[in-house]
Amino acid sequence: MTTSPPPARTATRPPRPSTKPNGQWKIDGTAPLNGNEEWKQVDDGLAVRGRIENIYAAGGFSSIDPTDLHGRFRVWGLYTQRKPGIDGGRTATLTPEELEDEYFMLRVRIDGGQLTTAQLRVIAGISQEFGRDTADLTDRQNIQLHWVEVASMPEIWRRLEAVGLGTTEACGDVPRVVLGSPVAGISADELIDPTPQIDEITSRFIGDPTLSNLPRKFKSAITGHPSQDVVHEINDVAFVALEHPELGIGYDLWVGGGLSTAPRLGERLGVFVAPERVAEVWHGVAQIFRDYGYRRLRNKARLKFLLAEWGTEKFRQVLQDEYLGDALPDGPAAPKPTTPGDHVGIHRQKDGRFYVGATPVVGRVSGTTLAALADLIEAHGSARLRTTPHQKVVILDIPEDRVESLVAGLDELGLQARPSLIRRGTIACTGIEFCKLAIVETKVNATAAVHDLEKRLAGFDLPHPISLHVNGCPNSCARIQTADIGLKGQLVTIDGEQVPGYQVHLGGGLASRDRDEAGLGRTVRGLKVAADGIADYVDRVVRRFLDERDAAADETFAQWAHRADEEALQ
Repeated sequence: MTTSPPPARTATRPPRPSTKPNGQWKIDGTAPLNGNEEWKQVDDGLAVRGRIENIYAAGGFSSIDPTDLHGRFRVWGLYTQRKPGIDGGRTATLTPEELEDEYFMLRVRIDGGQLTTAQLRVIAGISQEFGRDTADLTDRQNIQLHWVEVASMPEIWRRLEAVGLGTTEACGDVPRVVLGSPVAGISADELIDPTPQIDEITSRFIGDPTLSNLPRKFKSAITGHPSQDVVHEINDVAFVALEHPELGIGYDLWVGGGLSTAPRLGERLGVFVAPERVAEVWHGVAQIFRDYGYRRLRNKARLKFLLAEWGTEKFRQVLQDEYLGDALPDGPAAPKPTTPGDHVGIHRQKDGRFYVGATPVVGRVSGTTLAALADLIEAHGSARLRTTPHQKVVILDIPEDRVESLVAGLDELGLQARPSLIRRGTIACTGIEFCKLAIVETKVNATAAVHDLEKRLAGFDLPHPISLHVNGCPNSCARIQTADIGLKGQLVTIDGEQVPGYQVHLGGGLASRDRDEAGLGRTVRGLKVAADGIADYVDRVVRRFLDERDAAADETFAQWAHRADEEALQ
């Protein structure tokens, strides 16, 4: 059965008509309409690097200008992390200054997820020396470290940049990391290697001051693989490879995707983008966002709100007329994926060697683990690996006779190439352990649930991975609306007592071999799960799915969740 449930109604709407300007530069002028826009114009976020290196590293945390600390530092991948011991009930009542510690989360930018073992070893060393051995694989192909002090940043940048890595525009109102297929250039069934397009975008535009003051974050994705492995429907701009019947191999252009508290799936513009024009078109979309994006209210500032007002026809026309200077040819949609996009398992490369995709539990690793992984990869004759948009890692270039040895070594590191379908499908955001926005713990709760569920469901034959996404707040960094089971962190009332817990979203998903098109999850009124009750709930609802699913039609969890009675989903 491949027919998907109807996509849930998109939650994003354009701002209501107002007598106030929306802060669209090309319409309203560039006068800042709020404090955030004001400081961005006073001094560009890129400029704070010099102050970090020359003033703050020596002066320590107390020497940092507050606007730099809470604004411009983000452009270089730095956020203050949550002070330990502050419970989720106080998240909304305390100021950022009261919530924050004197330590930072540092996001290492990894465009396309492409890493060498030498680069991995440098990240591992930074984690061990400066980050208390912390490291998380994110669902944006980055690696995040914690407990970093501002005094360490000059040396950290020196080490990263010596091996071709960096943190430039890893956070902030800028072009974030460009997601790319984790098997770019090596997959036997790849349509095109998008690496040249990713390299052109990043070399030309990352760190470009004409794009370093956007209305909000700008997320990009490019894939040449038929599995469509870069979650393109929830990016601001995305390019998905396909073969045009007359023009050959190129890309289908998507714009305006994003989740958070007002989710909206991206839409096709219906154009065909030749490989040599990808960077130009990407730049055009980014400039539209810069010039026409809403800046007055930050909660209405993502590109998806502009698309909701304009529609795809106007967006395409403005892109062509004002930014490209000519019309793009019409193009068909890419075919539905036929293989999983997480690349877990053992797969033959086009050169006869193998790549091996492995999963930690919810992306949590450590500097020690990463260093050991670099050693393991090199001991098996390779020097390349990739991170993925699913908190996984893919090791490339393994000779066939070394595959099983590598798999055994990965198991010892807690990275499973043959994981349970529950472990494979579970991701989690940073959560209350480090995040100032979080209300509930995620990594620890999700990890405990995975281990528990592996025991409870060991005797059951799941028809496919069950995606379980656990988020510590409503902002959906863990993509809760596009999971089979999405858990949104909040305070919930259970048996008359307010406790940390989650609101439940069911039946969401992106286009895949089991789903014709993306759709948002269903919420059931009153359905809440306590923070320590994840395993109990998932066990209960999965067993009901297995009992009630239409096996003859190969019904998926998402299809069942959209048709099931509310009672069955409790």
